[in-house]
Amino acid sequence: MTKISIEKADPSDALRISVLLKTAYIQAYAYDGISFEYANFVTNRFSVEYIEKSIQKKSSLFLVAFNEGNIVGVAEIIYNSLCPIRKTNVVELSKLYVHQTFIGKGIGKALMNAIESELRSMGKAHINLEVYIKNQEAIAFYEKQGFTIIGSVDCVMEENSYEDLIMNKVLT
Repeated sequence: MTKISIEKADPSDALRISVLLKTAYIQAYAYDGISFEYANFVTNRFSVEYIEKSIQKKSSLFLVAFNEGNIVGVAEIIYNSLCPIRKTNVVELSKLYVHQTFIGKGIGKALMNAIESELRSMGKAHINLEVYIKNQEAIAFYEKQGFTIIGSVDCVMEENSYEDLIMNKVLT
């Protein structure tokens, strides 16, 4: 495993987080190339300004993985999200992305461990996430981390919708 450190994100990290999220998202989800709606989504959702605001919110937590001072992974949890299947409030793993060069080196697992440790210290019992049904690599990773599929929902992006799996993990 690469020697990394995991830290809470600072607004000054927003530019690097933005680039990492855009790059990783495109690599994970642009199966058919980059459409206008896809480009709009990535540009808006992962803008530096949007990331800065998200980091500053008390309703979420951004963690970053550093390797030699460079960001190689990022995770975001939203503390109070509505589960679209169970219709209950739950913590949501909103983002977990690792730079492609560092996939398979324990970065994702280290970020998950840090998230779970944080949530257990807060007395949280569950964590949910949504993952694109075609992203089999991510689904396999989450299942290996103890997540199970509890249903699916449509993720709407402008004119089209895409099926996302909802996965849940009981924190023990």
